[in-house]
Amino acid sequence: MGSIKEKTTESGLPAAVDFEAGQTQLGAVHDAENLTILGYVPELQRNRSMFTLLFQSLAIAAIPYGFGGPLISAIYGGGQLPMFLGWIVVLILAECIALSLSELASRYPTSAGPYYWSFQLASPRYRTVLSFITGWTWLIGNWTISLSVNFGFASMLAAAISLFEPDFSIQSWQLLLIFYAICLLTFFMAAFGNKLLPLVDTICAVFTAVSILVTCIYVSVKADVGRHSPSYTLGHYDTTLSGWNEFSFWIGILPSAYTFSAIGMISSMAEECGDPTVKLPNAISLCVPVGGIAGLFFIIPLCATLPDLADILDAPVGQALPYIFGRVTGSPGGGLALTVLVLIITLFCSLSITVAASRCTWAFARDNAIPLARLWAKVDERHGTPIWALGLTTIIEMLLGLINLGSSSAFLAFVSVGVISLAVSYGIPIAISLFHKRKEVNSARWTMGKYLGLVVNLLASAWIAFEVVLFSMPTALPVTEVSMNYAIVVFVGFMALSAIWYGIYARKVYRGPPESDGLTVDS
Repeated sequence: MGSIKEKTTESGLPAAVDFEAGQTQLGAVHDAENLTILGYVPELQRNRSMFTLLFQSLAIAAIPYGFGGPLISAIYGGGQLPMFLGWIVVLILAECIALSLSELASRYPTSAGPYYWSFQLASPRYRTVLSFITGWTWLIGNWTISLSVNFGFASMLAAAISLFEPDFSIQSWQLLLIFYAICLLTFFMAAFGNKLLPLVDTICAVFTAVSILVTCIYVSVKADVGRHSPSYTLGHYDTTLSGWNEFSFWIGILPSAYTFSAIGMISSMAEECGDPTVKLPNAISLCVPVGGIAGLFFIIPLCATLPDLADILDAPVGQALPYIFGRVTGSPGGGLALTVLVLIITLFCSLSITVAASRCTWAFARDNAIPLARLWAKVDERHGTPIWALGLTTIIEMLLGLINLGSSSAFLAFVSVGVISLAVSYGIPIAISLFHKRKEVNSARWTMGKYLGLVVNLLASAWIAFEVVLFSMPTALPVTEVSMNYAIVVFVGFMALSAIWYGIYARKVYRGPPESDGLTVDS
């Protein structure tokens, strides 16, 4: 895997922190100094700007896939009203989370992210345990949300094939092989193309914008099943499909919530960006408004041309979007063309989200929190990538994918587990900060201020709590063995395994991340 070693200078310091040279090998002097204040030695190349971080966050959101992949939930939830209004509601609440995370990332800009924040904010008596809990929910969220994207690609590809072969029924093992191919492809691209990844994220941003525009025009012009009136387009609401009656609206916002569930994952890229105390929070906070506006150009044309909702529920492999494209364009070819655009965006998303997840894994291993930590914490010097951590992330995804061979309903729980885990990992440091009256974040270089910050943090906490409940619920009633949502069971199972690991061994070696006061306006 290349040469993995630590270079040193005449002063005995790692080359990356030889400040006398005025410029380090891995970034500007002040960035290296700031990272040492936070307790770490620079190991990754700072080759990302604010814009490439923003583009990576937008690639992770992947609007057409993020919304279109789980679109069947919005159909169960009532159709147009939860699709349009639900998108607006989620934008507001997701931005509250993004702003809250931005402050924390500005005060403590390391790849350790939420578990580092929890450790620094909590009281000495509880911070090690809280940090360990946050870290494992963060790690589980990164792994399972990445898995959901890769498997979502396989499912959407199968649905695209069904446009030409309506009787085609893909087998579980065939889905698994497609899933494995995507996992391996993203591994090699992320492992050996690190220098090109910022350019790839930029290309993804442009391609996504063009694809949304093409879809908007094509769907609006073709409208083979007709166009709805403006009031129907934005306000139609069928409460009879899910069995949840008036609560169906909240079931219908699940695709919107899933789209922006991973907005905090780019905090793991903090050590690959110059001046992260400003650029990282800017990227996190801009993702939702930029992606939200772009999403309206994708969602509104769909709402205006949507086929009968009951028909969409029978879409192959539970993938509504390819079916809708096929019906609206009036031809399998047209539907396939639009679906291919979404598949390419999903591939970009898979790469970007896998990169972020590997940095999370690497950071947690660096602090000795997972088994065989020293191995996963190594950085390949030749490629500037934590290849071992990337490999572990890929292997975990591939092993979890095997569950689909035994139970598709159990596997689908991992999609919800990803959202739940990420939400909890965001919520813990936000709640700790609130408990201590926002003392630390109020002095960060990027802050909302005392009063606005308080309101935003409270809204973010409330939304996180509701989101955990929402993603634990079945999409439709009555509940059957197949339709049951096992997400909370899987989540508790993961946390039980991490608790066993902590009790058996981790409590003896894990002391939390390095203690630091963080970076303030005066730093």
